[in-house]
Amino acid sequence: MTRTVYVNGDYLPEHEAKVSIFDRAFLMGDGVYEVTSVLDGKLIDFGGHATRLQRSLSELDMRAPVTMDELLEIHRELVDINEITDGLIYLQITRGAPDDRDFAFPDPDTTPSTIVLFTQNKPGLADSPAAQKGIKVISIEDQRWGRRDIKTVQLLYPSMGKMMAKKAGVDDAWLVEDGFVTEGTSNNAYFIKGNKIVTRALSSDILHGITRAAVLRFAKEAQMEVEERNFTIAEAQGADEAFITSASTFVMPVVEIDGVSLGTGTPGPRALRLREIYLDESRKAAI
Repeated sequence: MTRTVYVNGDYLPEHEAKVSIFDRAFLMGDGVYEVTSVLDGKLIDFGGHATRLQRSLSELDMRAPVTMDELLEIHRELVDINEITDGLIYLQITRGAPDDRDFAFPDPDTTPSTIVLFTQNKPGLADSPAAQKGIKVISIEDQRWGRRDIKTVQLLYPSMGKMMAKKAGVDDAWLVEDGFVTEGTSNNAYFIKGNKIVTRALSSDILHGITRAAVLRFAKEAQMEVEERNFTIAEAQGADEAFITSASTFVMPVVEIDGVSLGTGTPGPRALRLREIYLDESRKAAI
């Protein structure tokens, strides 16, 4: 079945969708994005993604081509047209396509933003087998740019990190800067010691994860202690459990870091319980 996608106001078959070769995202990486999960045909935490999108646009002095209410309707229309029960919606907004390449930003009054959305069908997204066995990660040096809090399309180094992990025979990589873990290649990183969850504090060093915010809120409601601070790989290796969070993996247990197994080498009870709580509560609040 051919997907219907959204490009600059039009719903089109995917093979008919086109963006200019002069688009700033193509030439400069000058764009932002969001990924929203769909479970049971409903959007998970759309409000959080919309708020972060507006912040990313503001930080880059980029105009939103639609209102957030209009964006919600586009999301819903794509879910309906493409008959998505479980899956993802990818959204990208760029600074647009001026007449020629130039380092200077184009005038937004004459160069409108580009907006693209498409769906990804992922049956059984919440029932990932990986969550039952956990994932393995390696550590790599964090060589990304300094504004990781803005969700830009500049994803070359995270992609390189994914490939480093694949080459090492594991699932993902945790990025390390000045001796401390920042985050995963496309997710936030945590470990659990006793009843305490430790994760890096929010700053420009990491992405302000929407799933992160929800999971930490649920953890506190479940009487778990949360400590937001820098931590090392060695400290995480000595933990009882570890996990990552993202819009597409929800809460995913980590069972090995740089070849060192955590606990019994299987997903721990607290991480699994957090995953269960997150999915239950998110489904209740989905729109």
